[in-house]
Parts: sequence; C-alpha cells; structure tokens
Amino acid sequence: MTEYAKGTFAIDGWDQETFDEAEGATLAQAKVTKTFTGDLTGTSATRILICTTRVETSAAYVGFERFSGTVGGRPGTFVLHHSATADADAGQALHWAIVPDSGTGELRTIRGTGQITVDADGGHTYTLEYTI
Repeated sequence: MTEYAKGTFAIDGWDQETFDEAEGATLAQAKVTKTFTGDLTGTSATRILICTTRVETSAAYVGFERFSGTVGGRPGTFVLHHSATADADAGQALHWAIVPDSGTGELRTIRGTGQITVDADGGHTYTLEYTI
C-alpha cells in the first residue's frame, strides 16, 4: 500500500568546498546535516556535488543522504538519492529516490520517491511517496 509523508527539515550544518573553478561553472562538494520533523522524524547526513553557474539562479546538484529516524512511527534508516536543477527561466526541480534495499530496521523494505520545495524565505518542505 502506498503511503505519503510530509513535513519540513532544517539544515543544521553546511560545509562546502570548491574543487574546480573555471569560466562558465564552479564545481563544489558539501557535507550537509539536517533535522526532519513531520511524518519523517530524525536526522540525516548528506554529501552533495554542486555545480553553480555565472547566472546566480542556475545550478544543479546530485547527492546521497542517509536518513536515521522514523517514518510513520517505524524506526530505521535508508538512503536517499538526490537530483536537482535550478534554472533562471524554468524554476527549481528537486527530486528524491530511496535507494532500493538501503533500509534497515522496520524500514528495511522501504521504496519511494519524493520532492523538496524551498519557499521564498528559504524554508524546506518535503513530500515522500513510499511503500514498506
């Protein structure tokens, strides 16, 4: 049965390092820590690769995030695969996919996809469609 999770998360830490800077784009990596509230309750550790361009509102990132906590009251961990783009003309697209068979505990069999939305004030909300 498909279930839905919604809520917010706060970014607790952001440690970013540029590893390639040239005309047109800058490449960086970041370690990010978060705290989740809502249907996902817990913390995560994330590593992302970031590409920023000379247009401030155009960028992309990919990454992996290990969530540790509860989903709908079920404890465990799982890994999210991130893919995101921001385009000065087309807006943002931030997607998640749970890496199959990455779950532990009561989340061992979790599968799903979701989205992140960033509001005008920089707040982050999430939606996750999943099965266990």
